[in-house]
Amino acid sequence: MTDLLPVREAQERILGVIKSRGSETCKAELAYHRVLAENISSPLALPPFNNSSMDGYAVRSDEISGASSASPVTLPVSLDIPAGYTQQGVLARGTAARILTGAPIPEGADAVIPVEDTDQYKKPQTGPMQTSVSFYKAAKPGDNLRRAGEDVQLGQLVLEKGRRLLPQDVGVLVSLGIREIQVYKKPRIALFSSGDELLLPGQPMAPGKIYDSNTYVLTGLLEDAGAEVIRLGVAHDNPESVKNTLDQVLQNPPDLIVGSAGVSVGAFDYVREVIEANGSLSFWRVNMRPGKPVAFGNYKGIPFIGLPGNPVSAYIGALVFVLPIIRKLHGLPPFTQKVVQAVLDEPLSSPDGRESFYRGVLSKVDGVYHARLTGHQGSGNLFSLVQANALLVVPAGVNRISAGETLSAWILDPELK
Repeated sequence: MTDLLPVREAQERILGVIKSRGSETCKAELAYHRVLAENISSPLALPPFNNSSMDGYAVRSDEISGASSASPVTLPVSLDIPAGYTQQGVLARGTAARILTGAPIPEGADAVIPVEDTDQYKKPQTGPMQTSVSFYKAAKPGDNLRRAGEDVQLGQLVLEKGRRLLPQDVGVLVSLGIREIQVYKKPRIALFSSGDELLLPGQPMAPGKIYDSNTYVLTGLLEDAGAEVIRLGVAHDNPESVKNTLDQVLQNPPDLIVGSAGVSVGAFDYVREVIEANGSLSFWRVNMRPGKPVAFGNYKGIPFIGLPGNPVSAYIGALVFVLPIIRKLHGLPPFTQKVVQAVLDEPLSSPDGRESFYRGVLSKVDGVYHARLTGHQGSGNLFSLVQANALLVVPAGVNRISAGETLSAWILDPELK
């Protein structure tokens, strides 16, 4: 099949015309899952001041060095320091300060004794400060203190350009008092399916019909990768419907149009025809299984990828070709697929030598990954993809891999250990 384009060459052709979208300003507290377009260095130290990690009493540790439950040490209480206390208190010698978690340590104190280790444990902690407290435990300098800057130093690099922000990252930004950051613009991808046989969710099943699962599988996959998905609906099997569906994007052009079905050689596959009449096709057949009829070109200047209609083919085509586009639009390296080596527990064959992606299950035995198939590998069998935690890859030109041999596996389940 010399007319089939190798997978890597197809990827390179696609990525060669895709450019990063550039950056925009985003409020830090709204930046979940956005991709940083700048390095973030800390404008302050965290914590910004020495503070207590416990509810208890701030003390000079040498003044209660002999304290025990059998021989308590009693000190008068000279300060009451709640969280949010803004004055720099000074702890008088021979006294203790009632202090709450997060409150600033008074000058002179070098430790905090938890309230559980005092005679005030189980007593009401609200209301006026008690006049004295007895300690049942000694302390060492630094006990239950959080030192200024022990988490983050002033000027320290805390988040690097290209990081996709997690909830804890957003928390750090807010903790640092950062209100606005530069993030890459979200890739905008227009998505449609085609075929007279397709039903929408909620429509009654009828003879010869199937539900359009591709829209929802692909939407989830693309949104998980950080794209904004614009659903164009279902195009019917005629050129007018296909063109009308595509023309929806012209008012506000997306970065990419993705279609599923209609790009093969069937009598009613009109997508390819409409693309060629209103733009161009760079290629439309790739040396892979499943997913040979993958088309790439443009519709009126907007990049277009046509994926096969079979659900598994559409999913794998999106993994191989669309997700790298989203990463490049984000300013990231396009290829980051997690790949492991696995011992095959049953033979695999690729009779025509295409690069093949089999749905498989990986498990670890004595620290080594082993792989088996999920079952029938038909490209319309979506449930076999539900059962899979990996794709087992047979390279182009290889017709068979025997049981006991090793092959590469793409991890699909992020929780796979």
